[in-house]
Amino acid sequence: MASEPPKPVILVVDDAPESIDVLRGVLGTEYRVAAAINGRLALRVAEQLKPDLILLDVMMPEMDGYEVCRQLKANPALTKIPVIFVTTLSDVASEARGLELGAVDYVAKPYVAALVKSRVKTHVALHHQSLVLEELVSQRTAELLETRLEIIRRLGRAAEYRDNETGMHVIRMSHYARLIALAYGMSESEADLIMQVSPMHDIGKLGVPDSVLLKPGRLDAAEWEIMKRHTVIGAEIIGRHSSELLSAARTVALRHHERWDGRGYPGGLAAEQIPPMARVVALADVFDALTSVRPYKRAWTVEEATDQIRADHGKRFEPGVVSAFLEVVPSCLEVQAMYRDA
Repeated sequence: MASEPPKPVILVVDDAPESIDVLRGVLGTEYRVAAAINGRLALRVAEQLKPDLILLDVMMPEMDGYEVCRQLKANPALTKIPVIFVTTLSDVASEARGLELGAVDYVAKPYVAALVKSRVKTHVALHHQSLVLEELVSQRTAELLETRLEIIRRLGRAAEYRDNETGMHVIRMSHYARLIALAYGMSESEADLIMQVSPMHDIGKLGVPDSVLLKPGRLDAAEWEIMKRHTVIGAEIIGRHSSELLSAARTVALRHHERWDGRGYPGGLAAEQIPPMARVVALADVFDALTSVRPYKRAWTVEEATDQIRADHGKRFEPGVVSAFLEVVPSCLEVQAMYRDA
């Protein structure tokens, strides 16, 4: 036999024990009623219980109901709990002040049992509906984000299929970029964003002619200018969008070949002009390219690759990004071993 769902929790805050007893008698059959006799205790109990609704007396010594409500609404963990003020005050100004602080309703003393039950039932139901709706929205948002990420991954793979690189390249360099970003001082969310958009860095190669992209020998000057266009083409493919994810992907696609010394492309940006995420992705991309086999080159050893990156300190790469990379080389090697080319 299925057990009954737990009763919603109502926190009654009042410095008068007799008022608490009245509300416990009115609500006790349908709700679990907790109580606090002052504002400070109410805040502690609310933190512990996360009640479904708070019935809050306005007139209390030391900390009145308005201040308790203000602190509840300032706490991210408690701000969504509905608050109904309980008061003997009947002037419009008092009610307005409470509603401005975030209360959802008022009930007056002496209590009318039917009215208290009705108000509490309504606001508890609305609170639960709001929580359910938020959960549904959160799930849907997560699904949409995952869909966007999968599209980015697939487009990144599509670009690699046109080049002399493998799909493992975008996986490895994305993980390298995340590790470097964290060592560089970026937050977890910033580092995750960089890892998510890194697979799109070379999406513009879809617009480069095969005669240039797949040429086995060295490119001449005219062909090299065509090849460099892949950064701009990539930015055009992604387009301008309000989404943080797509905006970051565009930045990486457009700027991952800029150099710290200003000799990169397509904009010849230098130093701090280059977006930080592009600086990180640039180094991650080069490290994987150097240590991977290509039809036109052998794989460099890790020592050779790190020596080259050190030599490009302050030239191709930002010194701070180089230092961050050198800190995480062992972790990069673990990624390399996990995602080897077939």
